[in-house]
Amino acid sequence: MNIALIGYGKMGHMIEGIAQERGHHITLRISIDNLHEFTEEALRGTDVAIEFTAPDAAFGNVQRLLQWGIPVVSGSTGWNEQLPEAKRICEETGGAFLHASNFSVGVNIFFEVNKMLARLMNAQPAYDVELLEIHHTEKKDAPSGTAVTLAEQVLDALDRKDRWVKENAQQESDLAIRSERTDPAPGTHHVRYSSPVDDIEIVHTAHNRQGFATGAVLAAEFIAGKKGIFTMKDVLQF
Repeated sequence: MNIALIGYGKMGHMIEGIAQERGHHITLRISIDNLHEFTEEALRGTDVAIEFTAPDAAFGNVQRLLQWGIPVVSGSTGWNEQLPEAKRICEETGGAFLHASNFSVGVNIFFEVNKMLARLMNAQPAYDVELLEIHHTEKKDAPSGTAVTLAEQVLDALDRKDRWVKENAQQESDLAIRSERTDPAPGTHHVRYSSPVDDIEIVHTAHNRQGFATGAVLAAEFIAGKKGIFTMKDVLQF
């Protein structure tokens, strides 16, 4: 399979290594230093593009790729407000698009555990809940996309919570997401329910970026040749 890498930082380099180990060919590598090479012509013969860039660049990158007929796997976070428009463009162009706040197989299992626990805790009003996410200092968005996904899952299940907020809850119906930035920290996420008598906590800790990169390549293998809008649940058959 021919893969284009849109975003060639640490994650892009790791994705490249895993893709090549799995027998794929990298046809294009785009970084901030060669943006002029990000053209429709340069992408001819590409089966799928994997996009890992900054929040302010992600939507434009995805839009161009879909309009050029290239299936897109995007792991960029911090641009959730524009995701509905990206999906609309995908449908309009008859393309293929898969976005995930986290491609790690372990994190996607953690998402399912989080939803199950939140459903159980909806009937336990003595417990309050908060989220903590810890990442390396190069992480640009805070809270992380993974933390936002976890928070939205909790909000879907807990009737007593109305919205997520950064750092500190102002009222009981707020769900607080606290963010810490320290090196080295590929990514740790805590969901903690606390009552006067005990705490219940689930935690996912990434040891390195390899799980994220492997999941992105699995998503690329899944989406190649398909049409439509997909998630990691489709890839992992949850």
